[in-house]
Amino acid sequence: MRTVTTLSDSEKYVVDSSGWVEYLGNGSKADAFAKYLEVPETLLLPTIIVYEVYKKMLREQRLVLAEWFLSTAFGFQEREIALDVSLAALATRKSLASSLPMADAIIYATAQAHQAVLITSDAHFTDLPGVIVL
Repeated sequence: MRTVTTLSDSEKYVVDSSGWVEYLGNGSKADAFAKYLEVPETLLLPTIIVYEVYKKMLREQRLVLAEWFLSTAFGFQEREIALDVSLAALATRKSLASSLPMADAIIYATAQAHQAVLITSDAHFTDLPGVIVL
């Protein structure tokens, strides 16, 4: 059983792909990510995360989890953040400034552009402002 604490309604979060995978797979950090993932009104979902998580679940033949995740993603509606030209340009600048790989730069830029805190367990993001590494 996961325990969810109340998050601030004014704070927005982006949980990166590593967090979704931990949560869906009931990994060792699932409870830490549950705090954010189980409060959907505070959560934003960049479409690149949908790609990464859905692909990983399908590749690992975790079809039930893959389909559950995809149906959850469709429910985000206005909290789904698509990659557009301005976000791509910001991600490029973040990548060059921080040596982030493309997907990570897009995820980080999305969080920054929407004044959201990025929640991750990925070491690429260590020491970047606006990031919590679990």
